[in-house]
Amino acid sequence: MNAASSPTPPRRRGDVVFRGLSHGAGWFILIVLAAVALFLIVEAIPALIPGAKISSAPDGFFAFVWPLVYGTLFAAFLALIIATPLAIGIGLFISHYAPRRIASVLGYIVDLLAAIPSVVYGLWGIQVLAPAAQPAYQWLADNLGFIPLFAGPVSGTGRTILTVGIVLAIMVLPIMSALAREVFLQTPKLQEEAAFALGATQWEMIQIAVLPFARSGLLSAAMLGLGRALGETMAVAMVLSPAAAVTVKLLTSENPSTIASTIALDFPEASGLDVNALIAAGLVLFVITMIVNTIARGIVTRHREKMGAN
Repeated sequence: MNAASSPTPPRRRGDVVFRGLSHGAGWFILIVLAAVALFLIVEAIPALIPGAKISSAPDGFFAFVWPLVYGTLFAAFLALIIATPLAIGIGLFISHYAPRRIASVLGYIVDLLAAIPSVVYGLWGIQVLAPAAQPAYQWLADNLGFIPLFAGPVSGTGRTILTVGIVLAIMVLPIMSALAREVFLQTPKLQEEAAFALGATQWEMIQIAVLPFARSGLLSAAMLGLGRALGETMAVAMVLSPAAAVTVKLLTSENPSTIASTIALDFPEASGLDVNALIAAGLVLFVITMIVNTIARGIVTRHREKMGAN
């Protein structure tokens, strides 16, 4: 009998229910995303109208939001630059270097960092990290002050954009290192054994077999950490001494603020068009996050297709 004419197996009630729940969950997240976008757009329109009288933005909305966009991206990329090599190193140590007992305990400890509330990170940044880092900041300004990044005058409290970058890096490190660890563990054993058979050392095997295989996964981990850093609110609001500035200096008390922290600090006292301006800033952050995730998804997909072709 031809396979095309074979009778279709009857659907079980459980299959139908599970299929409906799966489709409903998929459509639900799309509906929620569309509802959030629609709310932001509708509420942001009054602040985006030319000539809108916004007391918190007398020069116009875009003059108000541009320093916040810069500060958001600057702090997030600082966190990513600090956290990415640490996450890769932690993932490699747990997956390929540490003994099994130590690896399991260390993996549990790293994962536990993700459960710490952001307000605790903020308190730690204010009370511990900022005072401890201030002498190091002064040393950097004294010895490397000719570089614009480390130019003075140095903040006396240590509450700078670099401190925020370090705090954000520690906050995104658990999820990035966990993803890196899982990707490294998925490397085909035959590839690792083939590298060893060719006379490669442990590090050479990692360079030849592990890192190329894990490249797309590491990129996904980095973009996920970047998305978390872009939207972080309380830790940034507590640590940073914000100012409406666009500067590359890392050690001064004049720091660019972020969109999320500005909304958290200003929203309780805002009224009228100021509320619409803050919601419009949230819409800008929403768009930035969507663009970053879309670019990351495209890069990962292209890399996977290339690996599959090879």
